[in-house]
Amino acid sequence: MHFVLDVNETLSDLAPIGDALERHGAPRVLTRAWFNGVLRDGFALSLQRQAPPFLQLAEESVRAVLWDLPAPLDRVDEVVDDVMAVLGSLPVHPDVAPGIRSLAAAGHAVSAFTNGSADSARDLLERAGVAQQVPQVLSVDEGSVWKPHPEAYAGAATRLGAAPTDLTMVAVHPWDLDGAGRAGFRTAWLDRHHQPWPTSFSRPDIRVRDLTELAATISLGS
Repeated sequence: MHFVLDVNETLSDLAPIGDALERHGAPRVLTRAWFNGVLRDGFALSLQRQAPPFLQLAEESVRAVLWDLPAPLDRVDEVVDDVMAVLGSLPVHPDVAPGIRSLAAAGHAVSAFTNGSADSARDLLERAGVAQQVPQVLSVDEGSVWKPHPEAYAGAATRLGAAPTDLTMVAVHPWDLDGAGRAGFRTAWLDRHHQPWPTSFSRPDIRVRDLTELAATISLGS
């Protein structure tokens, strides 16, 4: 099988973003509002056939969530710089490296496809020690729309030289899997938070807790 891994939150652990916010007196729960703001703006601009750099929207979203705080923070630029520096050095979740190694060792192809930059994704995989197991890293920067626009998945399949039906999108985000499924991909949901699947989206083909369970499940089914 050929697994295509989402990157932001699926592989990367955003907890250090919350740590950075707390260091400056902002609540760590703003991490969710910050990330959702990045996605919202990226999705909205994709409707206009724009694929802005993830880091640009990330910085703008940090400023937006800080602006909404009941009491303004001092030295906002320092907070933004700290958060953006942390964003460039995030770790992966504990299951990511062993899961990727297990998938590759079992003979499965593993690629990555991100709404962020390909360089940032490669750096993340390098830090995790699994860059060799993920030789193809794709980014929406190579097109004009973000996931979950149908053209994003079609472009990824073309660059991977595969039919969509031969690819399995792996992500923690239901919106990503719904988009991939409608584009013809098989889908695997990493349900790390044990949440109910939102009924507005088409259901995933596979539901597991993390990448190590995905590797074990695929191995048992082969």
